[in-house]
Amino acid sequence: MSPPNDETTRGRSGTAPGAAAEPGWSAPLISPAGLAAVLDRADRPVVLDVRWRLGGPHGRADHLAGHVPGAGFVDLDSELADPQRAGGIGGRHPLPSVARLEKALRLCGVRAGSRVVAYDDGDGSVAARAWWLLRWAGLPADRVAVLDGGWAAWRAAGLPADTGALAPQNGTIVVRPGGMPVVDADGAAVIAGSGVLLDARAAVRYRGEQEPVDRRAGHIPGAVNAPSAGHVGPDGHWLPPEQLAERFRALGVGHGPVGAYCGSGVTAASVVLALEVAGMRTPERPAVLYAGSWSDWSSDRRRPVATGEEPGDPGQL
Repeated sequence: MSPPNDETTRGRSGTAPGAAAEPGWSAPLISPAGLAAVLDRADRPVVLDVRWRLGGPHGRADHLAGHVPGAGFVDLDSELADPQRAGGIGGRHPLPSVARLEKALRLCGVRAGSRVVAYDDGDGSVAARAWWLLRWAGLPADRVAVLDGGWAAWRAAGLPADTGALAPQNGTIVVRPGGMPVVDADGAAVIAGSGVLLDARAAVRYRGEQEPVDRRAGHIPGAVNAPSAGHVGPDGHWLPPEQLAERFRALGVGHGPVGAYCGSGVTAASVVLALEVAGMRTPERPAVLYAGSWSDWSSDRRRPVATGEEPGDPGQL
């Protein structure tokens, strides 16, 4: 499959760390042209379609109607997360068990040495959950990428699509959790007090003006709002590294501790990814994820809540 005349590997988004000068493999972001260039190779990457929408409809129907050639569909709710526990403790999308994640990845053909690309049809936040889990499972940083611009960019580039479902594959990956740092509510409180805790939700939820899903409205005292939608430009592609770095510096990110949370630990993974793309954190020292996120925090009435535009006093934690 030959890619069309496209822009460079990152297109209008600039060059990702480690990207090649010509279209081809790059991580942690890869352009549609770059992915198309490696799909014909013997060591072609495994492609994961993780399209998902809060409140539905289910992304599987979209996958069956059209997807990147050879891509397997992975469901966020049932394969990239464990079932929610009673009382909301642990959040709406708890990290999947080793067995659950291993089964899903093997069915798509992931092996220990695989390169893997994940994509969604939004701003990359859901694909970032798959990227984060693959890294958490033990895959090397240079072998896991998110498709820049997602499904919309693939189609806009005039690239081909398959329909129907991928036949079950015989992947052999062994999930070894621990490749990415995670904290619980107490750990998130420590970061809010000693470093920068970034809240990836929309501003209206951060301020406590709207809360369509979780039990209480507001944010963790001391947390700074960094909506995940701000990682991409109007064209749907990720912002260049220097623009992302400028954004995070303005939010107070420096050399100290930095963590991220959102509603249920999904879009927060895109903050971890964006910090790496920006060069603010390295694969060896990634930002910390509060996996339970606001759905976990707000389920515990003993934990304080801040509202409004200001972070609030982390001293009350």
